[in-house]
Amino acid sequence: MLRVLPVVIALALAVYALVDCIQTDESQVRGIPKLFWIVLIVLVTFVGPIAWLIAGKERQFPGQRGPQRRGPLGPDDDPDFLRGL
Repeated sequence: MLRVLPVVIALALAVYALVDCIQTDESQVRGIPKLFWIVLIVLVTFVGPIAWLIAGKERQFPGQRGPQRRGPLGPDDDPDFLRGL
């Protein structure tokens, strides 16, 4: 059983990285083109998926915030509403 465990872990890691790479938008892929990342993940069994997870995709961490959309304004903050009074 212990002989099979590294193979299962490597296979699961490769499948996860491959699906993540395929679903990632081309604009978020860093370094090399997406097709080369896919080839690297498939051919280089353990290093390819780890390289993808570390360096292949732009990640957004919980502390980072993307572009913020402004929510709806309250009536007293809306200049158009106040003009109509």
